Amino acid sequence: MIEFENVSKSYGAVRALEPMSLEFPEGETTVLIGPSGCGKSTILRLIVGLIRPDTGLIRVEREVLRPKNVVHLRRRMGYVIQEGGLFPHLTARENVVLMARRMGWNAQRIVNRVEELSDLVDIPLERLQSYPSQLSGGQRQRISLMRALMLDPDVLLLDEPLGALDPMIRAGLQDELKQIFATLGKTVVLVTHNIGEAAHFAERIVLLRSGRVVQEGTLHHLLHEPADPFVDEFVRAQRSPLDSLDRA
Repeated sequence: MIEFENVSKSYGAVRALEPMSLEFPEGETTVLIGPSGCGKSTILRLIVGLIRPDTGLIRVEREVLRPKNVVHLRRRMGYVIQEGGLFPHLTARENVVLMARRMGWNAQRIVNRVEELSDLVDIPLERLQSYPSQLSGGQRQRISLMRALMLDPDVLLLDEPLGALDPMIRAGLQDELKQIFATLGKTVVLVTHNIGEAAHFAERIVLLRSGRVVQEGTLHHLLHEPADPFVDEFVRAQRSPLDSLDRA
């Protein structure tokens, strides 16, 4: 369980998040959606402790996130940033095992975990000897997911992980990621600007605008019970990818 209690964040004169209280239930996938600049990525960076809130408290498994425990709690989270964020001078395998080595895992434990994750994300072990520039976009995202899962975190945070991919590759990875989430049963928070993708991954969708939660609920609620005129406007702007879902 991740909880925001009256959390706000500003960058100078710019208010990124208005005071908000929000929960991310344990073992469920929550998708944050909204236009650019609405605060989606700020929420992820607050959860992982890369930035600190101006007001309020953030709890991870009932433990308040503070400077003295941020490193400890961060190790219980996997974080996949936009376009993967792999270190270009390291091989795929070196990227995946970086934190495990720093934490003193022995060689056999690392080998076992890498093999397990290779099977999970469906990437051959031999591809792990390649550098990021030698991999396709889809392969880089699989490696980024392996790196995020290496320490077997309780929480998985993904910031538009498929946004830069070709539509065909993106569609295939959507299905695979959803299956991985179901298999692992972890608490997942995923950011996207695409409502069709949000509906694919989670029943619970949180729609934000200008640092505020406009509505949270299922796709059905957003489609048929909009809480605000902006909800209807946002949905209609992306109507074409939702036509098939709505008819279903």
